[in-house]
Amino acid sequence: MTEPAEKPQDLELNDRAQHLLKLLIRRYVSDGEPVGSRTLSREPGLDLSAATIRNVMADLEDLGLIRAPHTSAGRVPTQLGYRVFVNSLLKMQMPNRTDSKEIMSALAGAKGTDELLETASELLSDITQYAGVIMLPHTETATLRQVE
Repeated sequence: MTEPAEKPQDLELNDRAQHLLKLLIRRYVSDGEPVGSRTLSREPGLDLSAATIRNVMADLEDLGLIRAPHTSAGRVPTQLGYRVFVNSLLKMQMPNRTDSKEIMSALAGAKGTDELLETASELLSDITQYAGVIMLPHTETATLRQVE
């Protein structure tokens, strides 16, 4: 049996376990109900059997990342499970040289401020997989505080 980890950084989860933990937390947050292996097995793009998911969930439970509120229920995330989930969202990597060149090229090709901001927002959305929103102040009320 695996000992529960004290700190999120002490955990080493494989890709499958990380992915299932993320799916379980997202489903639990959206529905507010314990999440079972059968529910997760129906997730689009997840090509795992309910039995395989149960095995991974048992490992996640042994690590203290999820728990069963009662015997016949699905699983819910623990405080440590939420922390691991949040930390995984915060992991940022520097782009490699090829990515950096592509980003710089895309930004350099923008014609005007509006296109530059739109391109930057699209690039950030592609990289982070989150929605991008651009908001500009009204030019008649905007003032410059500093120019470098």
